[in-house]
Amino acid sequence: MSAILHTIGYESAALPDVIARLRAAGVEIVVDVRAVAASRRAGFSKTMLRASLEAEGIGYAHIRALGTPKPGREAARAGRVAEMEAIFGAHMETPEAQDGLAEAIAIASEKRAALLCYEACAAGCHRRIVGEMISSATGCAVKDL
Repeated sequence: MSAILHTIGYESAALPDVIARLRAAGVEIVVDVRAVAASRRAGFSKTMLRASLEAEGIGYAHIRALGTPKPGREAARAGRVAEMEAIFGAHMETPEAQDGLAEAIAIASEKRAALLCYEACAAGCHRRIVGEMISSATGCAVKDL
């Protein structure tokens, strides 16, 4: 298991910059924790992102169940982080989310992984919460790129 689980947001970055940061950190696989793996930002929709990462030798896994439900995404966009956290916390109690978390824990236990979501700042993003849950289960440190 890697001693560090990375997280990364692409809100203000171009795809080549994100890939460069992942490579510099030695990331072997990106775990996409978006509920909807589509993006208006070039290169960040699921199919293109997977192909671009794989071309650089970085794996890709989309775990939709670890995404924030729509009301949580709306709260986050409006800057209501506490509301997003409450919505996401309730979501994480569902069997589907628990299965997704178990999958992410298994991945992070085997490879150097990075959780990917949109928000540039992990503090207001649900990926921070997912990272903390994985850290609690594995003992790894969490570092935002």
